[in-house]
Amino acid sequence: MDQLAEYIDDLAAFITASPSSYHAAAEAARRLDDDGFTPLAEDQEWPAQPGGYYVLRDGALIAWLQPAAAGPTTPFRVLGAHTDSPGFKLKPRPSTGSRGWLQAGVEVYGGPLLNSWLDRELELAGRIVLRDGTQRLVRTGPMLRIPQLAIHLDREVNNGLALDKQRHVQPVWGAGEDGDLLGVIGQFAGVDAAEIGGYDLLTADTQAPARFGHDAALFAAGRMDNLVSVHAGVRALIAAAHQGGAGGQISVLAAFDHEELGSQTRSGASGPILDDVLTRVEENLGATRSQQRQAYAGSWCLSADCGHAVHPNYPERHDPANQPVAGGGVLLKINANQRYATDATGAALMARLAARSGAPVQEFVSNNTVPCGSTIGPLTATRLGIRTVDVGVPLLSMHSARELVHTADAVALGDLAGAFFAGA
Repeated sequence: MDQLAEYIDDLAAFITASPSSYHAAAEAARRLDDDGFTPLAEDQEWPAQPGGYYVLRDGALIAWLQPAAAGPTTPFRVLGAHTDSPGFKLKPRPSTGSRGWLQAGVEVYGGPLLNSWLDRELELAGRIVLRDGTQRLVRTGPMLRIPQLAIHLDREVNNGLALDKQRHVQPVWGAGEDGDLLGVIGQFAGVDAAEIGGYDLLTADTQAPARFGHDAALFAAGRMDNLVSVHAGVRALIAAAHQGGAGGQISVLAAFDHEELGSQTRSGASGPILDDVLTRVEENLGATRSQQRQAYAGSWCLSADCGHAVHPNYPERHDPANQPVAGGGVLLKINANQRYATDATGAALMARLAARSGAPVQEFVSNNTVPCGSTIGPLTATRLGIRTVDVGVPLLSMHSARELVHTADAVALGDLAGAFFAGA
């Protein structure tokens, strides 16, 4: 129980420190810094010596552990995850409002459950870029709220709530007729608004993560899809470094950005970032193109993203025979149409990881009438040709402003990630 409590407390701290993808990548980098990993810049030469390294690209982070025994054909073990979560992104000319209210102009980011964002104290978080190109992270703390219309003004609301994505989700942040939202954000960043050349700022729920329920077995927080996987990967990579690394592989954490948008960006899984990093690592090991292909042929990617626990109020939305339960363990995510990349070889790998780690595993497959989403798994497999298996923790309320997981499942993912980097 002490180990579980420490893990969940640490997960809560990671989520709290990560209100945006940029903050999540920075928090992962901070933890790696504390354990002796070396940050590298993409516009500089990289060392060929063994050790732990990482690269930041916007809201993404690629970190790796290169053992002394690594050579040109040493395979990779890549744990893939993503740092972004659904919400709302601040538009240009963000200071809006009417009828005595100050409002923020926002655009829907990804596929959030819109109603879950109503009547919550929200913050803006992300990065600003000054006119000289300097970047700064900023978060405002509780500042905004999307107010719901009172039932007295819509007596039919409980028969079906329909939110217009333009008219009904613009948050209020003050009262009055004259407010400069960008100026306020500049104050939080310690700069004048005139210095701000651009920004990538998104909303985040400010309610603190919490354990609750019977035996305190439930854990609720925002952005668990997919910070729970990033957190597991960071811890597992640090643990591998403490153990000297697995000599037969190069362990890699690939925390991509923009998965919720389809990943087709320079820092997304459909972009070049992972191939860029792995190619440079291979070149430093003296690999030819043929040897790099050999290394990839022996490699694995564990695509870790959240999945669905069976919902007790909507069991008919799940497959009749495969209904993963909270506390039942990590999901092995399977889809006949390759929306998930798992195949028979991936299932066998999961069996080995489960046996080595002791982490329970349960299958997830969609109801045939409910199309499933996808992950970075098929994208990574397609780009690099690396064998890939899709896994994740089962959630309720996925894409809500506040999601729900069983504490044991989060810990099980951490155990499985550790076994993956240990070479099982």
